[in-house]
Amino acid sequence: MLIRDVEVAGRGRVDVRVEGGRVVGIGRRLAGPVDVDGRGAALLPGLHDHHVHLAALAAEAASVRVGPADVRGRAGLAAALRGGAPGEWVRAVGYHESVAGELDRWVLDAVAADRPVRVQHRSGAMWFLNSAALRATGLDGHDDGDGDGRFWREDERLRHLVPRVHLDLEGVGRRAARLGVTGFTNADPHPGHGLTQALSVLPQRLVVMGVDPPVKLMLDDPALPTPAELAATVARLRPRPVAVHCVTRVQLLVTLLALDEAGPVAGDRIEHGAVVPAETVDWIRRLGVTVVTQPHFPVERAQAYATDVHPDDRPHLYRCRSLADAGVPVAAGTDAPYGTHDPWAVMRAAVERDDGEAVTPEAALKMFLGRPEQPADIRRLEIGAVADLCLLHVPLREALDVLSADVVRAAYVGGRPLHTL
Repeated sequence: MLIRDVEVAGRGRVDVRVEGGRVVGIGRRLAGPVDVDGRGAALLPGLHDHHVHLAALAAEAASVRVGPADVRGRAGLAAALRGGAPGEWVRAVGYHESVAGELDRWVLDAVAADRPVRVQHRSGAMWFLNSAALRATGLDGHDDGDGDGRFWREDERLRHLVPRVHLDLEGVGRRAARLGVTGFTNADPHPGHGLTQALSVLPQRLVVMGVDPPVKLMLDDPALPTPAELAATVARLRPRPVAVHCVTRVQLLVTLLALDEAGPVAGDRIEHGAVVPAETVDWIRRLGVTVVTQPHFPVERAQAYATDVHPDDRPHLYRCRSLADAGVPVAAGTDAPYGTHDPWAVMRAAVERDDGEAVTPEAALKMFLGRPEQPADIRRLEIGAVADLCLLHVPLREALDVLSADVVRAAYVGGRPLHTL
């Protein structure tokens, strides 16, 4: 494939030749028939979403959205959950307490008792089942804490009891291609049996944590290990790198102490970095771990964070610029479906933040251009590079002014077109 007249970083306007899935030529007026006329627009490495939950994202097509942006109040929740036929299962996602308060089986019974209902919290950590759902799964009447219909981190258990949901992975792949996304890192902590095979229908390149490096380690405050216990777990996993889920101050401190004791290795990551106290920034830098964060959450969830997050933690949410300025490697993931699936929207949020953590448009883009195994190591379009490419409609400067998916013209994986306009 010969792509004529594209803007390549550090090269100006050139032609790019792809053979065997790699870039084999970059220069002016390369010989041969032209397959694509770039018309002076930018050609970039394809975007890589460094933290996403693909099965959950694919299940959204068979789910009802009940988040704060979708429904309001108990009446709105009831209307959404009653959309199907009585007796049919309803799977709802994105719930937050700001919609209609705390949920349990009895609240759900009050709004939709005539059908089995399961509702997932926006965090992805909790499922709520009504009485009809508990009866249908055989969980009603158990004396093991299920009586209120609340299930914390029990996806694996519920997966075998609730109806299978169609995973629209083909749709996920198509939508991502239109955004210029050529790769994903799936961040489920315990990838289910056969997940890699199921995800293989995606045309994008794929890293599955736990199957591929790194190994995802989940931390939850109610069952938090000691630093020594976590260090022992990390040591057993070596030489494989780890990606540690850190969404609270104490989770981050335990992780840093554990990595100090076990010793960091290349590829170690902190996922989310939701609360990073200022005094830990230099510590993270010394360890050399990468923070894969979601800079859009303080924007998407501003109203909820204003009431839900402790005042002492609010100045330290999802640091971005301060980490980069201190020399901490930083990359980004959408965390979809628990956040937007659009990396360009994440970039805009990273640029528009008003909390001192805003970054430049160039820095925001680079957070999605890193190598999957080293997310802060920026891929470049050069001879020998894998031809995972994103062709824009406009020069880079214009794209950085808008940071919108509208600028994407085509996406290629190994030189094979995923999406073209």
